[in-house]
Amino acid sequence: MRWLTLYARSRQVPASLAAMVISAVTMWALAGDGGRGPGDPRLPLLVLAAGAMSASIGLAGQDSALDRTAAIRWVPRRAAHVLLAAAVVAAILLAVQTLGKDMTTSAFVVRDSAGLMGLVALGAVISGRQYAWTVPFAWLSFTFLAPPATSAPMRVAGWMLLPSGTATGTWTALAIAVLGTTAYAVAGPRR
Repeated sequence: MRWLTLYARSRQVPASLAAMVISAVTMWALAGDGGRGPGDPRLPLLVLAAGAMSASIGLAGQDSALDRTAAIRWVPRRAAHVLLAAAVVAAILLAVQTLGKDMTTSAFVVRDSAGLMGLVALGAVISGRQYAWTVPFAWLSFTFLAPPATSAPMRVAGWMLLPSGTATGTWTALAIAVLGTTAYAVAGPRR
């Protein structure tokens, strides 16, 4: 079990976890004080995005040369890291929602946390651990500022805010999650 503790510390898991919990508790406090209601997914989406972006700091170790020389297979560990981070981001928001007002559905939380972690993983492959948060941040910004989705390409681009039963949102999030997790597991973070 010592290797798991060392791995978690080297990937800054305690700091990421603290940021995730703080953002979820902040959402709970804001939702209790007159949030926009259960039909508005923006506040839960911000919490999920903050959680995914805070998990991005753990997608590479402090020393990439040390990671390259390790005598372990990185592909399954990297994939597990991304999937576990997505599960933790979703679980924290769902746990905080049980304390107060339900802001969104469980399906929405699971879908968006998986898609956002896929974007974070793609960001790590494209620009490294330091800037892995920029890809989900840019997509989230576009989603918030774009006009309402009326065409198919705009629904794909705005998948984060679509209702949980929407096929376009579900398939887009699934494709991003699979693509990001696979790319990160195989290629690893950019050095």
